Amino acid sequence: MPKDLELPFDPIARAGELWRARWGDESQAGPMTTATSIMRVQQLLITQFDAIAGRHGLTFARYEALVLLAFSRGGQLSMGRIGERLMVHPTSATNIVQRLAAQGFVERVQNPKDRRGALAVITDTGRAAMEATTADLEAARFGLGMLGQDDQQALFSLLRGVRVAAGDFVDSADRPGS
Repeated sequence: MPKDLELPFDPIARAGELWRARWGDESQAGPMTTATSIMRVQQLLITQFDAIAGRHGLTFARYEALVLLAFSRGGQLSMGRIGERLMVHPTSATNIVQRLAAQGFVERVQNPKDRRGALAVITDTGRAAMEATTADLEAARFGLGMLGQDDQQALFSLLRGVRVAAGDFVDSADRPGS
């Protein structure tokens, strides 16, 4: 945020004070300020990530799709699998791939296992853009350079617990035989 736009106080902490003053409920003020802080940090990180990816002709969402393709066997995935792995609606996945294809970062080819569907295949140009963006994100320490490794791991663990409780994925520790 530009220095001239910085607030001289924490608006989320202030909202917590006002919450307590109005409703007197500390048990709800804490979760409200924590959830609001998480959402604000997400906004800050996405803004930073989009700016970094933008230097390479990408948005962060498109970068994530390229990383997903690069991690896949053969550098290709179906639209459905992309949507599933990125946790977005299939229409959003198709839109992302269409934009990447228009930029020459992926090619759309017919899916040999499903003639009605298409596969997205990462191109050399897409791989180069993805690698350059990755290097820049790593240099920026993914926007979390102010936190040490222990704090990053603790934060990940806490947020993972929220994700498991929300049913985002099945925790392998919860599976029988794990």
